[in-house]
Parts: sequence; structure tokens; C-alpha cells
Amino acid sequence: MTVMAYAAPAADQPLGPLAITRREPGPNDVAIAIAWCGVCHSDLHTARNEWNNAVYPVVPGHEIVGHVTAVGADVTKFKVGDTVGVGCMVDSCGLCGACHDGLEQFCEEGMTQTYNSPSSDAPGHTLGGYSQAIVVDQGFVLHVRHAPDQLAAVAPLLCAGITTWSPLRHWNVGPGKKVGIVGIGGLGHMGIKLARALGAHVVAFTTSPAKREEALALGAHEVVVSRNDDEMAAHAGGLDFILDTVAASHNLDALVTLLKRDGTLCLVGAPEHPHPSPTVFNLIFGRRSIAGSLIGGIAETQEMLDFCAEHGIVSDIETIAVQDINQAWDRMEKGDVRYRFVIDSSTFA
Repeated sequence: MTVMAYAAPAADQPLGPLAITRREPGPNDVAIAIAWCGVCHSDLHTARNEWNNAVYPVVPGHEIVGHVTAVGADVTKFKVGDTVGVGCMVDSCGLCGACHDGLEQFCEEGMTQTYNSPSSDAPGHTLGGYSQAIVVDQGFVLHVRHAPDQLAAVAPLLCAGITTWSPLRHWNVGPGKKVGIVGIGGLGHMGIKLARALGAHVVAFTTSPAKREEALALGAHEVVVSRNDDEMAAHAGGLDFILDTVAASHNLDALVTLLKRDGTLCLVGAPEHPHPSPTVFNLIFGRRSIAGSLIGGIAETQEMLDFCAEHGIVSDIETIAVQDINQAWDRMEKGDVRYRFVIDSSTFA
């Protein structure tokens, strides 16, 4: 079937309308009419080929919420009319150790990302959620149980939500833990909400004093302006875990020294240029770790969505018409969004 999408034809060109083809649903497929699609910084990085992996045309979008319009003969998990989500991946090998463990994002054969991964469908690579519809294997479709009036704000949970949820759960964040969230943007604002809901004491770190009240409103117990040496020193050796969501290259040493013995600094932001190499002594004196985390598996993404529905957690968003996507990207680069843009797919009409 032919649907309308918005695509980047080249790294140096703006996004514009493009008719694309979606496959007819196979036995295990779910066809979805997209209602909302979040706008992630990864969309911009990919379309502009800043990670040197773009294949054009790029149709971005991996924070998808919509409604099932058709299911294949062997689909058992979904029915027509269900409200569903699709996140950052749409397939994996299903056979390797990672897939067996429910960690499809670490598939040893390489997960199939929602856009810009090799595909047998035209045009030879996957096309994402900046479009009217998508067809996805049922194993990579998620139930959305939030109220209908929350669905636009649910969309960013499919990337920003799971990207922060997965490491918080993996490092056992909860009551009795003191947790730092670095950066108060699309990822960071979700990290604050989720860490607070999990029962941790949350310390938000920002370079901007103007974000202090915002961070407290999101659920932080304390806010530290990271450019203030006294505020940073007050937390030296005091944090069990730090989630660093900043997608720009920065010095990690100042954060490592805030960790307790055996504490972990986990990186989820993907900068265009590498971080400066950290000082080894800050790690070995304290048995501290620097780690990374990548989105989350399907089972834990469903767990996150259900937790958020139960606790009334959604992203803070601004909805836009698809025709305004280039202006939204310009604003996103300047940090001029609180905290995530979401495309209203009805504006394709």
C-alpha cells in the first residue's frame, strides 16, 4: 500500500513529502495507522548523516503510537482497533543469546531498526514513523494502555522512556538509592520522572540555573547546577548511580567523582564527537564504573509502558503538524522544546 511520509532526500536537504510503499501484512504482521510520532534527536543525527550511516531517503521516526487496522492470520497478540506502539526496532534474529534473553537491542546479528536498517521491503531499507502507516511483525509491537487523551504524550516513551527505564532497572534503582540524572531534556526529563516513581532520591544536574524549578516540578528532590563547583562538591562520593543523558561531548571526570564506591555512571546520550578520555584514577580509587545502555528489549519496553500507565507517567510534549518538522528540528537543536516534539499524523491529510 502507498502512504505519505516525510523524508530527507540527502544530508544537506530539508525533509519533504514522499509517497512510500508499505508491504501487505504477512501472517505475523500487524498493520498500524500511525496517530502520533515523537521526534528524537537521533532522527536529526541520522538524516544529516552525522553518524555516517545514513541511506537515503531517510524517513525518520521510532516513537510511534497508533491503532491496528489489520492483522495477519497467525497474529495472536493483537486485534483490529487495539492501541499499540512501535519503538526503535522492528526485527531481530530471534535465535542468538541476546534475543533469547529478551534483549533484542543487542542482537548478535544486528537488530533491524525502525528506520535506516537493511530490509527486503522497498526501497531496501526500513522507513520510520514520519508517515501515515507502518507494518510490523507482532513480536515488535507493544500494547499501549494509557487513556486516549494521553496518547500523544505516550509516543516519546517508546524511545526516551525505555532508554532511561532500562538502565534504571538494570542497576536496581529504587528506594534507598541516591541517583543523579544529568541533562534535563527529552531523555533527562523522563529519567527524573521514572527514577522518582521507582522510589529513588533524585538529584538532577543541569548547566542552566533557569531549569532548576523545572527539574523540581518534574520530580527531582535536589537540583545541582553543574557549573557551580560548590554545588558539585557537596555531592562528592554521594551517588549510587548516575544516568548521563547529554548528547554532546563533555568531561566525565566531574561526574565520576560524585559516585560512591562501586557506583556506576551510565551513558545513554550519543554525542557527535567522543567524550574526552576519563582519568583512570577516579575509577580505580573507588572501584567505580563507566557503562553504557541502549534502548531496551521488547519485554522491558512493555514493562515500562505498563508501569507508566499505572503511575500516570507520560512525556512533556509539544505537538506539531508534519509540515512544521524542519522548523521543529531547528528548535530542537537550540534546546527550544519542553521536552519532546510529537507529530500529529492527521496533518498528513
